[in-house]
Order: sequence, then C-alpha cells, then structure tokens
Amino acid sequence: MAGPGAGFEYPPQEVSWLKRDALLFANSIGATADELHFLYELHPNFQVFPTYPIILPFKHTDQEVIDFYSRSNAAHIPGVPKLDSRRVVDGQRSITFLKQLPTSSAGRTFEIRSKVLGVYDKGKPGTVVETEQVLAEKGGDVYARAVGSGFYVGQGNWGGPKGPATVNYPPPEGKKPDAVHTLQTNKESALLYRLNGDYNPLHATPEPGQKMGFGGAIMHGLFSWNSACHGILQLLGGSDPANMKEFQARFAAPVKPADKLITEMWRTGETKDGWEEVRFVVRVEGGKVVLSNGRALMKCVGEKSKL
Repeated sequence: MAGPGAGFEYPPQEVSWLKRDALLFANSIGATADELHFLYELHPNFQVFPTYPIILPFKHTDQEVIDFYSRSNAAHIPGVPKLDSRRVVDGQRSITFLKQLPTSSAGRTFEIRSKVLGVYDKGKPGTVVETEQVLAEKGGDVYARAVGSGFYVGQGNWGGPKGPATVNYPPPEGKKPDAVHTLQTNKESALLYRLNGDYNPLHATPEPGQKMGFGGAIMHGLFSWNSACHGILQLLGGSDPANMKEFQARFAAPVKPADKLITEMWRTGETKDGWEEVRFVVRVEGGKVVLSNGRALMKCVGEKSKL
C-alpha cells in the first residue's frame, strides 16, 4: 500500500541550458585542461558532462539568480506536513543515463517530470522525501532518470511510515582501491558551483549552516557527488560519457569549503550486458567519509590518452 504523498506528481517544469551552462558546470566540478571536450565549445567532440541533468530541477530556464527559498516552498505534498526547505540536505542520489544531451537546448523544449516515490518519517532526526525526476524532450525521448532523497532536518515525528531499508554497496573488504582521485576545494568552490543554478544560501553565507549545526557554510552535497562522478569517469572511463550508464551515492557528512576530497574506487569485475559495477567512497583527507554507498555501472577503459 502506498504511503502518504507517494505518487504525487508535480507539474512538468520546462528547463533549458546553453553551451555556456555546460562549460560552467564542467569547470565547477573539476574538469581539467586535458578534457577540453567538456571545457571548450569548439572542440570537435564537445559534450555536456553526463550528470548535468541533476542541476536542471534547480535551474529551470533561468539565466539570472533566483530566491532559492521561495521557489523551494512552491508545492505542498498532500497528506504530509508542510516541510521547511530552509532545513533540507541531500540524502542520496542516483542517475541513469539514457541518451546523450545536446550541447544546448536551443530550438527544442525540454522538461523535468517529477513525482514523489515516498515520504518517510525518521522520528526526531527528520523526514525523508524520495523523488523521481525524469528529463525528457517534450513529446520526445527521455534523456535521464534520477532518483533523489531530501532529508528535512528535525522535521519528523508526524506519524508517517519509516520507509524501506536501503540497499548498501560497500567497497570490497581488504582490497586496495584500483584508482584514487583527489580534488582540492577552496573557499570559493561553492560560490562558483552555485552559479549552475543551485542558489541555496546554505552554501554561500554562514548563518543557515550555523542554525543547522554545521558551524557555517558547507559545500553543496551535489558538488561532491558530481565531482566524484567526474573523477571516476576520468580515471576509469577515459573521460567518455558513453562509458557510464548509472551513478549513485549517499550523502554521509558535510564538506567544508577548502577540504580536500579523496575518491577511492574499486572495480568489482562483475559485469552485466557489458557494464561493470564499480564501488567507490569519498572522504575528506584525514577525516570522515562524506559520500558512501557509491556505485557506478561502467565500461572501464582507464584514463584518456594524453596524446
């Protein structure tokens, strides 16, 4: 039996992007100068980095900044208490890549179709809202399917269902990682990433993070998520989006601006229909795990030739 809110569909939201948006996104998540196909619009193989659809539910069709809080409060899920979007953090995200995005949406109409899969009461810690978001061309193909959970801090105990147990994808025990990617963030990393369209003040100014117990501004969870995908695709997939089919991770702890992120990845050797499962963990150097439950389905080819 479906719980409260499950199946609720938001109105389709038109989205758009320019080549400039694709360039900014790749730059903001750590793409490097030997990956000009993500960073230079005149490259003969210029492409959008594959996780770009994850930003479109924030960006919509905007080229200007927006009021994050007023937009987030736009829709109320029936059967569920009104939740305060000023106290929400990412829980887990997965994405399945179905078709390569065009480098610009110009001349075509794309939309995000979102529906609630479940709303789960986790007691005193808060409430989890799980949502499916599909990026599709209006009247045409589906390009990506994402499932994400938002954790509404301190907004539980309303009598809702606890929700199903999540499937875990731990790294193999006692095995050294097959590849390690490092990314040094700086005090401005979140201020750059937010220009993709995710203007949550939690990542720009200290006050929201202080109220939520983080001590100040924190990095976007999706910055760590997207930059981990970039590192894995770069080291195992030859920086070619065609070599990744699925990507997912759970947000385990916040990242502070200027932290160094270490992504450890393991090939499992388990393949299905030509796609190998890769497990990964992201941690802050010398500190805690920030992304757990990391899993990708890939065609592993190593790094792109530097020639």
